[in-house]
Amino acid sequence: MPKLAKAGPRSQQEGNVYRTLGVLVLASTMGLTTGPAQTAQETPQSMLAAQIRMQGFACDKPLGAVRDRQRSKPDHAVWVLKCGNATYRVSRAPDMAAKVEPLR
Repeated sequence: MPKLAKAGPRSQQEGNVYRTLGVLVLASTMGLTTGPAQTAQETPQSMLAAQIRMQGFACDKPLGAVRDRQRSKPDHAVWVLKCGNATYRVSRAPDMAAKVEPLR
């Protein structure tokens, strides 16, 4: 009967690699299950409010956002964002900070 080889350092390292990969795959699939629930809560008004807050404007409670179709162009969206404390015109272009104009 042939002798079985003892598990050497190389096979232990391979086992550790597979164990680590398994944990990473499990962790990534757990993160994917919460993704759709989070994106379902994101609305244009909440995204615009977060963006103008990062730029230093106050928006205590976003109440609504309406796209201004006359001022909007392809790759340049213009929105009117109504907050509890103010109303803003927000112009957004890809990869740029938003242009924010207080209206009232």
